[in-house]
Amino acid sequence: MFETLSDRLTSVFSSLRSKGRLSEEDINATAREIRLALLEADVALPVVRDFIAKVKERARGEEVSRALNPAQQVIKIVNEELIEILGGETREIRFAKTPPTVIMLAGLQGAGKTTLAGKLGQWLAGQRNTPLLVAADLQRPNAVTQLQVVGERARVPVFAPEPGNGVGDPVEVARRSLEEAERNNHNVVIIDTAGRLGVDEEMMRQAADIRDAVKPDEVLFVVDAMIGQDAVATAQAFLDGVGYDAVALTKLDGDARGGAALSIRHITGRPIMFASTGEKLEDFDLFHPERMASRILDMGDVLTLIEKAQRTFEEEEVSKMAKTLASDDDFTLDDFLEQMGMVRKLGPIGNLLGMMPGMGQMKDQLAGVDDKDLDRITAIIRSMTPAERDNPKIINGSRRLRIANGSGTEVGEVSGLVTRFFEAQKMMRQMKNGNMPGMPGMPGMGGGNKKKAKAQAKKAKKGKQRSGNPMKARQQEAEKAAERQRRREEGPAEQQMPDLPPGLGGGQLPPALGGGKMPDLSDFDFGKKK
Repeated sequence: MFETLSDRLTSVFSSLRSKGRLSEEDINATAREIRLALLEADVALPVVRDFIAKVKERARGEEVSRALNPAQQVIKIVNEELIEILGGETREIRFAKTPPTVIMLAGLQGAGKTTLAGKLGQWLAGQRNTPLLVAADLQRPNAVTQLQVVGERARVPVFAPEPGNGVGDPVEVARRSLEEAERNNHNVVIIDTAGRLGVDEEMMRQAADIRDAVKPDEVLFVVDAMIGQDAVATAQAFLDGVGYDAVALTKLDGDARGGAALSIRHITGRPIMFASTGEKLEDFDLFHPERMASRILDMGDVLTLIEKAQRTFEEEEVSKMAKTLASDDDFTLDDFLEQMGMVRKLGPIGNLLGMMPGMGQMKDQLAGVDDKDLDRITAIIRSMTPAERDNPKIINGSRRLRIANGSGTEVGEVSGLVTRFFEAQKMMRQMKNGNMPGMPGMPGMGGGNKKKAKAQAKKAKKGKQRSGNPMKARQQEAEKAAERQRRREEGPAEQQMPDLPPGLGGGQLPPALGGGKMPDLSDFDFGKKK
């Protein structure tokens, strides 16, 4: 959704990299480009004005004028202000001191309230809660049935005492749901309310009556992120008519301009709590402003990728793969097949690659990534005998023909897979031995070529020898003196600013994700499943 905005901002920041110092004209030109990028992304005009004013004010300050790399400081400022517009900090659910916690969903028809109710129920159940879905949308045809189907898929019980389709009192259903929750020990109640195609008095009154009857701990305004500028007006109307505590964005996987997401928080003052990023029930999570800002600026979202892996992988799978990589045995096709299966569990490969820093510059290549290619690879490997998977060197011409026929592929595809696997196997061997260029021995995988490392260290310590020729000796001394003078003028090495992130002119993450370094991932336990 933020692809166009990301492209424009990346282009703006790339042009700044060559600037040693930023003049007033440079700052104004950059601000103008950012303003156009935000307006094209459908961000509300008042939000754009406020954002640009803050960026320009900080860009003219000492933090940029005295910086060794002013372009990087401007990116840091934009990143921080973008995080602020998106809400600053992650907003989590406020659970009631005495269960059940009541969460009421409100919004226009078609925003995705019913589906989001199922996603929220499954998400809460995954955190050891016992949610109950309540069918209080009795106006829309088949709304009750839809919630029951979604609840069944999410494995969350649904309270639906009325058939709907215009029959029943939604306020009474909501009130009775609290008794049902207490009777069956549900600690969270999620109430799906009716919507309309537009804001009207009847809808507001009904939503307000349900709110007064159940006194919810959280009222979530569900909004379609593709609605555009009308999202701001609708959000304000619901805030005035019903009131809500936070916003849940749906359809963030769409290709419409996503400025509504940047506008709602700033104008209404209510934080974005949840984001729905796909059609599957699993495509749902808390909204993290700093991670969204990072993705908009093409700096990746490594933390979300890690958390997704935590939820997906079994501890035994991770432990087994770690032992395989650390062992002295060669990496086999069976290991490769198992590893590929683990990656497939995380979702479409293109989406996973899109979370890596700098991948915005490769969106055309990512668009060409097809998960069916992985299915073909799986078919080829499964068409091999156990002996062939363990030792692909025995795969001759006749065996390749048999494997191709068995997997429904061409002989050339089988040959290509075997060749690429040998290259990967060689790389794995080098990593274990610590012989990769510029890479020390991997922990638990051997210490590498110790004799070679010792010889290189001895050579480095010895340094360049002084020549016996007087003229060459004087030349060497002059070169050394010039080098010492250059180092004194440049100052200590630790003061040099590193390059910018991929796609923005270098290779580093934003300061908001760790002060210019990769984020501290030490608290994450890759082996445990949540």
